[in-house]
Amino acid sequence: MDEQKIQSLWIKCPLCGGKTRTKVYRDTTLINFPLFCPKCKTEIKINVVQLKMVISKEPDA
Repeated sequence: MDEQKIQSLWIKCPLCGGKTRTKVYRDTTLINFPLFCPKCKTEIKINVVQLKMVISKEPDA
């Protein structure tokens, strides 16, 4: 298991670039996840697949 080190990263706020308290691994999948940033005090929905983060687009209601 030492040969296959699991990669992980801390998610940063897409608005201000500040640190959040959310950590994801290579096999983590988040859909419409409400990410809260303690620095700018905002909440934004994101999608994360294979360590790639995208801001979730909300459908028009």
